Amino acid sequence: MPSSRRFFLGAAVASLASAVARPAETWTRTLNGAVAPSLLRQALDALERHRGSLVYRDVVGIADFSLSSATPRFYLVALAGGSASAHLVAHGRGSDPAHTGWLERFSNEPRSNATSAGAYRTDGVYIGSHGRSLRLAGLDPTNSNAESRALVVHGAWYVSEEIVRECGKLGRSQGCLAVAKSSLDEILTRLGPGRLIYAGKA
Repeated sequence: MPSSRRFFLGAAVASLASAVARPAETWTRTLNGAVAPSLLRQALDALERHRGSLVYRDVVGIADFSLSSATPRFYLVALAGGSASAHLVAHGRGSDPAHTGWLERFSNEPRSNATSAGAYRTDGVYIGSHGRSLRLAGLDPTNSNAESRALVVHGAWYVSEEIVRECGKLGRSQGCLAVAKSSLDEILTRLGPGRLIYAGKA
């Protein structure tokens, strides 16, 4: 990687990281009050820890599973500008057996149907049983089975504002990051292959 690009990416990460330590009013202006500072810090740490596995570090996806599924909690964060857009995302049925709308536990176990915490690398877009989907590779011990479990980003009928209005929560996936079909194009376009998604709790 050219030294100028290394400097630019390093400066972008440092700039956004410094926002975490700023007063609340400054933080609100930086990311529109979107991403919890503690979770953003985890994501930035993962970005540095896995920099050798990533092609791009301009945009990261952050899923905040400390929030209810009725809340847009999947953020696309532009590191250089410090802006974020928020989207609905479902968690796995194994993470919420009673279907309360709140993620109770993460799991990396096969056939758990649960969401796995940790850093993911986005890989290729493909056409599968859910239509256009984005493959994920787990980069941490907490999500090392992501590929064998076929955990991906895909659109789902049970993820929408209409479902939230009718049920007060989203449906559940089998562990995948299932998003609204209306959000899928933006997510696939802005993330694409070679970027980081971080899933965790604030």
